[in-house]
Amino acid sequence: MNARIKNQLSYFFFILLAVLAIYTVFQDNDMAMVAASLKKMKLPYLFASAVAALVFTMMEGVMIWYLLRALQGKARFADCIRYSFVGFLYSGITPSATGGQPMQLYHMKRDGNDLSASTVVLMTVALVYKLVLVLMGIAMVLFGFPVLRDNLGKYLNLFYLGMFLNTALVAVLLIVMVFPVFARWIVLSAEKLLIQCRIIKKSEYRTDKIHRFIQSYQNAVQFLLKNKKQVAVVTLATFGQRCLVFILPYIVYRGFGLEGADALSVLMIQMSIYLAVDMLPLPGAQGITELMYKRAFRDIFTVEYVVPSMCVTRGISFYFLLFFSMAVCVAHHVRFRMRRG
Repeated sequence: MNARIKNQLSYFFFILLAVLAIYTVFQDNDMAMVAASLKKMKLPYLFASAVAALVFTMMEGVMIWYLLRALQGKARFADCIRYSFVGFLYSGITPSATGGQPMQLYHMKRDGNDLSASTVVLMTVALVYKLVLVLMGIAMVLFGFPVLRDNLGKYLNLFYLGMFLNTALVAVLLIVMVFPVFARWIVLSAEKLLIQCRIIKKSEYRTDKIHRFIQSYQNAVQFLLKNKKQVAVVTLATFGQRCLVFILPYIVYRGFGLEGADALSVLMIQMSIYLAVDMLPLPGAQGITELMYKRAFRDIFTVEYVVPSMCVTRGISFYFLLFFSMAVCVAHHVRFRMRRG
């Protein structure tokens, strides 16, 4: 299956999930009441939400620019900002966000960046992102469990699943980075066993890909050890970036003129939703994110505003960013084609 057909299938699956998500979320709601409530959203808060979402996305580009400069001495800031939108677009339309990094790497290589440096940068950003997410989740369980218990309801187990999957992934990546020889032996032994059981066929390409994957993480750990200052800066920046998107529902909350809930509780609830759905094999975690939001924020936004607030929060933090990212990618593609004649 060529790349064009795979992209078309990804878009089709994404649209199908979007339609099903919209139907599932709105089937039991009075749309006239939802529309009337949406009109009460204050425009300055709506604008602030959009700006916060854009800054959240662009901060990844800033981190890529910062790390690329440390590795190869130079990097174009505008290109790095574009890489962040490329990553958001392809992560949003592929299951478990698997398409983001490969497309970022493709654009980085095409722009003349060193392939090895680009790989190390993207892996460092991804590892730090996952690590920060897990640490924030652990802190939330230790110091804010009553908030989770009271608001997540039946979705609390999904939060635990998300915590387990993200923690397991971080652990695996750390093992690969710290014990590359052991990790290579484990993976190749597993591959050999699957071949003997005739579950998969022998493939030199797959074996080579495993070697290159582990080597990439070896390069990443060497970079981490040699550039502790840069890693510390990226870790702090990632924490700020995460908080920026997690606080979006509170901006929306105030935009509807509501009072009473504290910003920290709202941030924790949004963080728990994000953690719960982050590893699910659904493009953009569509459907389940909206359902969790309705349950988790039901008491905070009340029945009148929970669906309208979800429309604004989810609309800005995902769909607005998705279409903005698509516009950035299309504009760059057109400009690239024109330069080539």
